[in-house]
Amino acid sequence: MRYLLSIALVLVALPVLLFGLAGVPGRISRATPIEVFPDMDRQAKLRPQEPNPFFANGVSSQLPPAGTVARSEALQTTAGSVYRFEASPVNSGLITGTTNFVTVNPLPVNKQLLLRGRERFDIYCAPCHGRLGDGNGITKKLGVMPAVANLHDQRIVAMADGEIFNTITHGKGLMGAYGPLMPVEDRWAVIGYLRALQLSWLGSVDDLPPDQQAAFKK
Repeated sequence: MRYLLSIALVLVALPVLLFGLAGVPGRISRATPIEVFPDMDRQAKLRPQEPNPFFANGVSSQLPPAGTVARSEALQTTAGSVYRFEASPVNSGLITGTTNFVTVNPLPVNKQLLLRGRERFDIYCAPCHGRLGDGNGITKKLGVMPAVANLHDQRIVAMADGEIFNTITHGKGLMGAYGPLMPVEDRWAVIGYLRALQLSWLGSVDDLPPDQQAAFKK
């Protein structure tokens, strides 16, 4: 009998104890709550102008490094036009002041850019699109991504470079955004290499200059 009473007492006392510890949902109290997992609600920090021996001037607030440009700051170009950082064609893929994509890669397409583009393409794009860009990457072979775009499709070949830049940056469909992973210059380098890849896939002898056509036909 005593054993049963002890069990009953525990069964009654335990919910009361838990209720007392947890409290009533929505109740306002100034008492410090019990935190099993603080979830970084409180962190060590320094407020502006507070002393901070880490920096040479001894304060926590610091000027930005030389050459830093705020996204909202207006920039003056050598041609005299004014634009904002995020609105420049290189950073947005859009013609400044419009919602139209730039047609051609704004970076100079040279050997260095293409080599960089091939390296980045093989790292970020080839797993899904394949090293040839034909959509037969390892993810498709493993069945992880059964539907992958063939980058030699006429739809993609006809896209403006700025639209491809936008897709790389923000993602599309099942494709994730690579903007956080790839610097702006690398995204344009990938586009430059993709265009070379498309030309090697879809080009013909007639696309060569006349003197090179003659040399090739020999």
